Amino acid sequence: MSDHHFRKIDEWRWEIPATGGMRVPGLLYTSEKLMKGMGADEGPRQVANVAHLPGIVKGSLAMPDMHWGYGFPIGGVAAFDLDEGVVSPGGVGYDINCGCRLMTTRLRLSDIRERIPALVASLFQNIPSGVGSRGPLKLSPKEERQVLIEGAAWAVRNGYGTEADLEATEDGGAMAGADPEKVSERALERGKEQLGTLGSGNHFLEIEVVEEIFDEQAAAAFGLEPGQICVMIHSGSRGFGYQVCDDYLARMVKHAGEVGIDLPDRQLACARLNSARGRSYHDPKA
Repeated sequence: MSDHHFRKIDEWRWEIPATGGMRVPGLLYTSEKLMKGMGADEGPRQVANVAHLPGIVKGSLAMPDMHWGYGFPIGGVAAFDLDEGVVSPGGVGYDINCGCRLMTTRLRLSDIRERIPALVASLFQNIPSGVGSRGPLKLSPKEERQVLIEGAAWAVRNGYGTEADLEATEDGGAMAGADPEKVSERALERGKEQLGTLGSGNHFLEIEVVEEIFDEQAAAAFGLEPGQICVMIHSGSRGFGYQVCDDYLARMVKHAGEVGIDLPDRQLACARLNSARGRSYHDPKA
């Protein structure tokens, strides 16, 4: 997308005017310096594509970390009207339940400086990671479905965590009303040996050090201070979650055609919110 598609609003905001089928303008929160590199990928075009979706409110937004993603750009934000809008998996990406967790320790950098190579080697030896990695847990379909219902509580019940972990996890580590019967056999097959593995891509497990505090109040709430050692994990749902998303995206592409939604990008597969409340189109077993 060439520069003439952008209109500078102020020092930190740039607009992509609504043209063609765009229902709202695009709005990029970025600097002049970052703008110069934004033509290197399809991020801005994806911002404009999102603006085509029915029921989008006010604008298709992009944060300073914007880059090419799945349908939506990474760093893209959009809100949709409850009556006229849609839900689109591209808004959060392919990796269902992908997220980060930070664990604090009482260690200081000086305590482990000489042991960092050994610690990293130990992580690689003990944590299955990479494409196709499989862990020591081998679950039956029945056990997998139980994991889907209980979430993190299953891990705690089986000795892989504590009750305190659940208290520090959103919704206690599980969503009420989860229905494993909506998950395909193919997804269950792909996931049966993946629980407890890290995967690949941008997922990681890191030993980190707090170098600088920018928000004293927030740091105090998390128990963070300069020089402290922390461990951060960024995990996803592996091939299991990918398959679940694949199943539902196929249904959503079909649904979009049925209700007359014209998609500028197939990766923006979506479903109308008012349809989702009253139909079972989303069942991959249907």
